[in-house]
Amino acid sequence: MGTLVNGTIPAMKCPKNVAMMKATSNGVFDGESPLDFAFPLVILQICLVVAVTRSLAFLLRPMRQPRVVAEIIGGILLGPSALGRITSYKNSIFPARSLTVLDTLANLGLLLFLFLVGLEIDLTSLRRTGKKAISIAAAGMLLPFGMGIVTSFAFPEASSSGDNSKVVPFIIFMGVALSITAFGVLARILAELKLLTTDLGRISMSAAAINDVAAWVLLALAVSLSGDKNSPLVPLWVLLSGIAFVIACFLIVPRVFKFIARRCPEGEPIGEMYVCVALCSVLIAGFATDAIGIHAIFGAFVMGVLFPKGHFADAIVEKIEDLVMGLLLPLYFVMSGLKTDITTIQGVKSWGRLALVIVTACFGKIVGTVSVALLCKVGLRESVVLGVLMNTKGLVELIVLNIGKDRKVLSDQTFAIMVLMAIFTTFITTPIVLGLYKPSETTQTHSSGSYKNRKHRRKIENDEEGEKMQQLKVLVCLQSSKDIDPMMKIIEATRGSNETKERFCVYVMHLTQLSERPSSIRMVQKARRNGVPFWNKKRDNSSAVTVAFEASSKLSSVSVRSVTAISPLSTIHEDICSSADNKRATFVILPFHKQWKSLEKEFETVRSEYQGINKRVLENSPCSVGILVDRGLGDNNSSNFSLSVNVLFFGGCDDLEALVYGLRMAEHPGVNLTVVVISGLERSRFDILEAQETSIYSVDEQFLAAIKKRANATRFEERTVESTEEVVEIIRKFCECDLLLVGRSSKGTMVSRLTVMKIECPELGSVGNLIVSNEISTSVSVLVVQQYTAKSPSVVGSVTVPVVETP
Repeated sequence: MGTLVNGTIPAMKCPKNVAMMKATSNGVFDGESPLDFAFPLVILQICLVVAVTRSLAFLLRPMRQPRVVAEIIGGILLGPSALGRITSYKNSIFPARSLTVLDTLANLGLLLFLFLVGLEIDLTSLRRTGKKAISIAAAGMLLPFGMGIVTSFAFPEASSSGDNSKVVPFIIFMGVALSITAFGVLARILAELKLLTTDLGRISMSAAAINDVAAWVLLALAVSLSGDKNSPLVPLWVLLSGIAFVIACFLIVPRVFKFIARRCPEGEPIGEMYVCVALCSVLIAGFATDAIGIHAIFGAFVMGVLFPKGHFADAIVEKIEDLVMGLLLPLYFVMSGLKTDITTIQGVKSWGRLALVIVTACFGKIVGTVSVALLCKVGLRESVVLGVLMNTKGLVELIVLNIGKDRKVLSDQTFAIMVLMAIFTTFITTPIVLGLYKPSETTQTHSSGSYKNRKHRRKIENDEEGEKMQQLKVLVCLQSSKDIDPMMKIIEATRGSNETKERFCVYVMHLTQLSERPSSIRMVQKARRNGVPFWNKKRDNSSAVTVAFEASSKLSSVSVRSVTAISPLSTIHEDICSSADNKRATFVILPFHKQWKSLEKEFETVRSEYQGINKRVLENSPCSVGILVDRGLGDNNSSNFSLSVNVLFFGGCDDLEALVYGLRMAEHPGVNLTVVVISGLERSRFDILEAQETSIYSVDEQFLAAIKKRANATRFEERTVESTEEVVEIIRKFCECDLLLVGRSSKGTMVSRLTVMKIECPELGSVGNLIVSNEISTSVSVLVVQQYTAKSPSVVGSVTVPVVETP
């Protein structure tokens, strides 16, 4: 395949009519092949690129490889190293005459992508970065940069026989290529390995961000020196013009777009005109830097960095992100693959250079990072893992190499060697980190004696005057801002009264999906800036969560700490379980995966994936779990808090836990609690008022008797039933309240008969399904409770709980 010159025109003699290639055909019935025309051919090329890269990403997913690895490999497979060696394929799918159009689209996607990346960089947060991260970033860049300069002399481009005008740019390009850390790829790897919440993750992300900015500065210097110079003053003019451009942008861009942002109120749609002005400004900046002689992407990147962060920037990201990431950017990887010809690496010297580059890149990054990390009192194993993480390559590496090749600084062989080095170093990152620093080891595990996941039932049974004050810790998970009000209602009721002995601490976790988008970078940067493990993509949601729950903390003496879990939805349950274990939470509250539509009086499935999350949390949680089915619980926001709560008690551990949680709520002066004991004929003679704690009574009866003696303000009612119809009728009667507490796996003959009915949501159990189904016409909110038992599997370690097991 022809070599690209300046990234656009194939270096081969083509007929004159190639430049006048028609855009569309008249159709196959008119005797014309769509592959001979630019527009249908580029459509086929895009579809092929997306299919190949997505398929490879799916195949590499079990190895936890970032998608950039699949996209680079896909580009190589479509290029002259593999399929491009088939003449018919090369001439029909990727003919030389079509590469100009494809390369133009690829560079347009790259330009918009670098604008998005610039939007993720917060200069304020960089200034707040600690000395440890700055030192690690400097050492992790200076040593490989110096080793890259030394290694460059092993290549013919730096020898005396080469073009002397290209020697200095080549040396700088090699140094930059070996010293880069891919910030976005690193964020994805850390999230996949569940290391973002660790000190190691925060240090590596801070150091990678500093490294990224420094790499762009060095790349701009290399590009300014690599042009075709008719005068030795040309590089100086390019450099000075680039500096002048940056200064002008610093003075103009923030003021202009802050003025526009003020005209776009937060919470309202951004006008099409303003979005058009912003995107046109990006294109104009790209044109300016290309005219200067640097590269169009630098102008877009500078615009993104200086663009005011806020709802205006978020709106622009939402509008263009999917198009850029899904269709346009993969074309850039394919263009890189079309330029990569592995067959040019021939002979012992060539393969020796590849080995030398890989060893130099790994040694420089790892040794430089480990040395300074040890001086900063980071553990040896953590220092080595940090060095491996900092050795991650990605898109920025490809940008450096492509610019070098387009500027004729890198030869075809050197380009192929460096691309293989980038793939290799990124590919080995995840396996090495997993071998040295397994995520399961980062989670605090507790021996059977060190962590008692307390049950309030046990506390009530042993409640003595001399008992020490304990702390109740609850982890509340949110899917969206709509979950805030009902969860706040639950938390306010759970805090009890001012006389409650237990202190109350709430951890609020916003569940956010991690994608391949650069938006994920913004999440991680907010985490680093705010000093919390995670933060939210949506500024309005995050501020609402924080303000709402902190207000609850001030008014009701509740300790509130909010974080956001950023992970793939398939593994986000691990974040919930590990956080509950690390915080030693007693109870986890999850929102139901369906949202209630008040007007239509029906549920709407918003994200079905969250049903699977709830099921996995129930299976693996190290503590008790509750699923809140909200049907307007948070609609009443009167100044005087009041909540009527009913507990349906059939029997079993889950019902006991639901009862205990209800008793905790009953301590609040605004909560009215009613406990309804439903039993069959075999327990009809049971009388709560006169039951004694003797061996002839069951554990449930003993516990109910003890509760009845102490819970004076709680109303107890007993119902004896003979059929499921009576059970349904009783449940319907006691649904006349604000909140209903039920156990997930209730025991008893009547409940076993209910299980015969169709269960659409097994995570709610048979009683919970009955309440939310159409069988009972009610709009009561339900909290379905599952008690933790030692028999329940856990992904976070072994925990034993002193509770009474159900036979």
